[in-house]
Amino acid sequence: MRALVVSALSDDLSGTAPATVAAPVRGPEQVLVRVRAASLNYPDLLMTRGAYQLKPPLPFVPGMEVAGEVIEAAAGTGFAPGDRVVAATRTGGLAEQVAVDAARVRALPEALDFATAASIGAVYLTAYVALVRLARVQPGEWVLVHGASGGVGLAALDLAQVLGARAIATSRSAEKRAWIAERFAVPVLPATGFRAAVKELTGGGADVVVDPVGGDVFDESTRCIAFGGRLLVTGFTSGRIATVPSNIPLIKGFSVIGVRAGEYARRYPERGAENEKAIWDMAARGLLRPHVDAALPLARWREAFESLQGSRHRGKLVLLP
Repeated sequence: MRALVVSALSDDLSGTAPATVAAPVRGPEQVLVRVRAASLNYPDLLMTRGAYQLKPPLPFVPGMEVAGEVIEAAAGTGFAPGDRVVAATRTGGLAEQVAVDAARVRALPEALDFATAASIGAVYLTAYVALVRLARVQPGEWVLVHGASGGVGLAALDLAQVLGARAIATSRSAEKRAWIAERFAVPVLPATGFRAAVKELTGGGADVVVDPVGGDVFDESTRCIAFGGRLLVTGFTSGRIATVPSNIPLIKGFSVIGVRAGEYARRYPERGAENEKAIWDMAARGLLRPHVDAALPLARWREAFESLQGSRHRGKLVLLP
């Protein structure tokens, strides 16, 4: 089968290329899936560099989540050949086929196409763990979402509104800011110099900040967060891992909370299952508004990865093996 293979770690994707590899063999408690769509996530890019906490042995196939059709399934899994499914794979998704533990596979809601379905799991689970489990966002609270046109940012902005919060977004480009404002009808600010506007809009500061960017954005966020606020760290796409002097959260009374949805589910399996059910129930009811910026054939993988690296996309990028 064809797959995107990382054979050497590099900062310029030179160790990554499509290749023909052996098709996976389904294990005794697994489902073999024909991949129709696989979404890209920032950890996929980091893994090609060896810069993510999960470091698969070389060579490996990246790809954390897919949608497709069941080829075969272990008895008792509840799946049968031809079933439309979504699956969380961690790795292996950017291929024509992938074998997945049955517990990580679920039926694809009828209203969703493959590309959209593949784009929901990772980013919306991160948003859900951040806003619901860790920040415990309440209706009417102010939620400031950075990088709001990216995968996690867009999901957090969408979910914040579903939860009844009042949202403010930031983004680097004027074109993206206009797109966000039209799509979500919220105030949208530049990615820098937002402090004064946030304090004016909220009457003092944001109750919750979702930060997938880090660096200068994190630094400025500590200056416009409310007393008792929650600053949620979901990543550092800016490339700089920020630090904060301990006197700042002490004086301002806010918390800095790290968000790892996958690790949360591994440590709290029952809550993890509840999180997934909540997200997919919302998706089936049409409450979520995921956005697929581009669905490209696997042969155009580099274009997709470079768009991810340069933050040129809006929402999610999908490859079609």
